[in-house]
Amino acid sequence: SRKIGDKLAMFVLQTTGDATAAAMIAAVTAVPLLLSMLVTGSAVDMLGRRRVAVASDLFSMCAVALVPILALTLGLDYGLLLVVAALSSVFDPAGFTARQSMLPEAAAAARLDLERANGIHESAYGFAFLLGPGIGGILIASVGATTTFWATSIAFGLSALLMGLTRMPGGGRPAAHAREQGLVRSTREGLSFLWNDKVLRTVAFLWMAMVAIWLPIEGVVLPVHFSAAHNPTELGLIITAMSAGGVIGSLLYAAVGRRVSRRTAFVVALIGCAVPVVAMATFPAYGLMLGLGFVSGLFFGAVNPISNLAMQVRTPAPMRGRVIGVMGSAAYAAGPIGYLVAGPMIDRYGAGPVFLGLALLLLVLSVGAAFLPSLHGLDDVDADVLTTSGFEASDLDP
Repeated sequence: SRKIGDKLAMFVLQTTGDATAAAMIAAVTAVPLLLSMLVTGSAVDMLGRRRVAVASDLFSMCAVALVPILALTLGLDYGLLLVVAALSSVFDPAGFTARQSMLPEAAAAARLDLERANGIHESAYGFAFLLGPGIGGILIASVGATTTFWATSIAFGLSALLMGLTRMPGGGRPAAHAREQGLVRSTREGLSFLWNDKVLRTVAFLWMAMVAIWLPIEGVVLPVHFSAAHNPTELGLIITAMSAGGVIGSLLYAAVGRRVSRRTAFVVALIGCAVPVVAMATFPAYGLMLGLGFVSGLFFGAVNPISNLAMQVRTPAPMRGRVIGVMGSAAYAAGPIGYLVAGPMIDRYGAGPVFLGLALLLLVLSVGAAFLPSLHGLDDVDADVLTTSGFEASDLDP
């Protein structure tokens, strides 16, 4: 459900063939994510994690459903598609932040250590992308690209239903004495906390750089290349191969993460992810490209669990939503820049040179991370992150 921008960018490529227009639509969907995620973390801490997650999914369900509804009634021109793209991206960050905020309590309830819980969580998330390309391809072939958006809307509705049925400590509304007063003040506190923690600040800057590089690759560069070859099926298989690697990599980290240094695993994962991407940028034989995509995803499978774990163990529970929101908004701040730079460059120089340049930047970033002393803080002793004393006994409330 969170790949709305990529779906719309691919839709624009198929209908116009304009890489700049596709990059613009992807950037437009990223800007609301940046603004929304910056403040929705505060809303999560103020209103309660579970109820925010449910409300977010219901609003997103309605927003995404506007695409086929408008297509069948008023029609979708480029300007209206931009508006719908922005609207559909506004609500999702709240649900994502709320669910991430509940993960440590869910791990405790399931008697899992945080390494294993985060690895399983990311593998489940990646597994969705194994199903998505195949389902999307079948729907596009049978009912068309516009109507396929019904599937995304239904997915949001199912997510809201499942989250509404979920109960756990810390999922309800915070107790009155623990509630933050005001979005601005609460968001400012989250920004201040993140900036003053050198480990989280470093991880945030790394994420910003990676997002600025990777989102244009996945959202514009690869679609342009495979659209020009009139073979969108091969694009779907590449994304599937990377997702499959990510699922397995996350599961491997879930299995062995507790026994290895987080900092070492993080740096090795970054470099191991970047090297195959550089090789992919040479556009080798398609079978080799699939294998490289799988290997890249395999290493990247450990990056998200370790990043999430750093937030969880270094952030007090009452502030977790804000810090996750700020971390997410920091990453999304770089996304529109990457899209808007990559789109015109592709139109001028072609997808191949731009892909290679971005891949080399990713490699430099990954190797450079090995020399950042602040990342040694990833191995600090876990903080007490599972306190629920600031929450009402309302976890069973609707």
